[in-house]
Amino acid sequence: MSSVKRVADQEQKPTGRRAAFVTGASQGIGAAIAVGLARDGFDVAVSSTRPEKLADVVAKLAAAGARVMPVALELRSQSSIEQAMAEVIGAFGQLDVLVNNAGVPLRKMALEVTQAEWETVIGTNMTGTFFLTQQMGRHLIGSGRPGCIISIASTHGVVGLAERSTYGISKAAIIQMTRMLALEWAEHGIRVNAIAPGRVDTPSRAASLADPKYREAMLNRIPLRRFGTAEEVAAAACYLASPQAAYITGHTLLLDGGLTAH
Repeated sequence: MSSVKRVADQEQKPTGRRAAFVTGASQGIGAAIAVGLARDGFDVAVSSTRPEKLADVVAKLAAAGARVMPVALELRSQSSIEQAMAEVIGAFGQLDVLVNNAGVPLRKMALEVTQAEWETVIGTNMTGTFFLTQQMGRHLIGSGRPGCIISIASTHGVVGLAERSTYGISKAAIIQMTRMLALEWAEHGIRVNAIAPGRVDTPSRAASLADPKYREAMLNRIPLRRFGTAEEVAAAACYLASPQAAYITGHTLLLDGGLTAH
């Protein structure tokens, strides 16, 4: 953790390397994206509501040669959002890429969703993501820098499915936010895109995918007959953050094995 301490203990000046902030990066898709960006030459900040869970990804980022900044972030708290962004920008001296990956799932029939569950999902996935993105926009516009914002949406925000209403509504909002902010911030050189993964085999899905009947039912909906990987989502994010994607904004990339082609 010594490389983390060097970044966190003192305000840094830009080094010529680009800097990225990946939320919800303790495992799965977020961790894979953070590692991919580090391998592409980024210094990387990573967040979790429980920073102690970031130890593994921090070690991987440091091994890839990145300066690393672990951050505590609770997206349902505006003060936490502002503090996290201030810490990251203070540590790196700049921030070029924000990846909005943090979110909470909910699998429940619409008639059974409680107000508390609704507020947790919407407050995290939609409201918190918007206000973190707002902070990124203020930083980039205020510093006169171009930048890139990538949000992890979901195919649940594109097509309907039972027991996914609240989660799907939150992810549909992210897709529309992507369009709106891409138009509003284009004049500042800020690109805003999203990725909508379908079924991805990650640690958080291990329990449900261990059920053979559920697994087969999910595979039957995917023309390519397999689940995606966190590394495939990471590759898409790294592409969108790269100069090769400089003419792409306002776009949601469906990464779903053909799931939404039905």
